Amino acid sequence: MLFGMSWDLTSDWTFAWSIIPMLLIGMKITIIATIFGFAIAMVLGLVFALARSAPTRFVSWPVAFVIEFVRDTPLLIQLFFIFYVLPTTTGITLPALEAGILALGVQYSAYCSEVYRAGLQAVPNGQWEAARALNLSTWRTYVDIVIPQAIPRIIPALGNYLVSIIKDTPVLSAITVMEILHVANIIGDRTYRYMVPITMVGILFLLLTLISAALVKFMEKRLPRAGIAVK
Repeated sequence: MLFGMSWDLTSDWTFAWSIIPMLLIGMKITIIATIFGFAIAMVLGLVFALARSAPTRFVSWPVAFVIEFVRDTPLLIQLFFIFYVLPTTTGITLPALEAGILALGVQYSAYCSEVYRAGLQAVPNGQWEAARALNLSTWRTYVDIVIPQAIPRIIPALGNYLVSIIKDTPVLSAITVMEILHVANIIGDRTYRYMVPITMVGILFLLLTLISAALVKFMEKRLPRAGIAVK
């Protein structure tokens, strides 16, 4: 007994084993939201970065405003806007999970765009001059020369945002997405036992982030060896 409370370890272990299948279902939703949200963020972030780097101010300035607006507004507000406001204003209705994935992707695309832009700007100007000398188009220069050299530079920063997306997925419970923390809360509400499921969720999140960090480190070391980085 400690501070007037006692724990039945045998009961807790039995309870923990019994709720693992339910938590794994929630974990699956968390992983799905993370993967697809991050995919949207990477693609849309690159589009934002290229548009913001455009020489025409009519393109770069509006894109810069959109990026700052997305970065400076909370993810929860964007989530509510996509799930609740968008159907009433445009008639476009998305299921809860798809709305959550879109919100994560849009939110982090603004951050990823700055990572891409920094990576693109870090490529030496001599590469651009060599491309002009070879009479390559701007598109070919980006695809064949600039982006491949920028990728190894931005992998660590993109990896940090991947971990951040994992840790932000519990926000999706606000629109009833059955991600892992939401499942744990439901288990706690039904059994009046919160310590075990919440602790297990913390451990599972730790495992996800450690695996993601290890994957990022692997990619960071592997890409230059694969010849993607041009020296």
